[in-house]
Amino acid sequence: MMDYSKINVLFIILLFWGFNLTSQNKYLTKTGHVSFEASVPSFEEVKAANKSATAIINTDNGQFAALVFVKGFHFKNALMEEHFNENYAESDSYPKATFKGNITSFSLNKLHTVSEFKMDGELNFHGKTKPLKDLLIKIEKSNDTISLSGEFKVLASDFDIKIPKIVSNKIAQDINVSFNFTLIKK
Repeated sequence: MMDYSKINVLFIILLFWGFNLTSQNKYLTKTGHVSFEASVPSFEEVKAANKSATAIINTDNGQFAALVFVKGFHFKNALMEEHFNENYAESDSYPKATFKGNITSFSLNKLHTVSEFKMDGELNFHGKTKPLKDLLIKIEKSNDTISLSGEFKVLASDFDIKIPKIVSNKIAQDINVSFNFTLIKK
């Protein structure tokens, strides 16, 4: 059996090393918040949150990357969490989700108040990669901290996630994803 912890540590080191080659102006967090919801009215809430996402932004060029360990998503219902990890996300086979993108027209000088930007990138989850275009994000800078937040929708089918017919009316095909990162200058 593969030791995913070593692979994940290597991935994080390579990700940050790549950012080091091009910039000395980077902000980082290891406590970012990512959540998703696929609830359907009149049925049990299908919602999970992960409060240990890693993210980095290069303020020289607006490059942004985030890494989330799939088993870090927690549900109110332990059985739902177990089904998510075993049957839908298959988190033993696909232990992480990543996003890599660029913030359009990013400038650190524009961050005196909450500013809106658009971001393009690629989301990788469940072994599949989906391009995401024109994500509306909010960014604010305060001293040596940058706050970045936003939300977007994806389809379960975009990532080859099969929802069995028996529960298909209880889980939405459209998944709302939201994120909030407080990044500190490194």
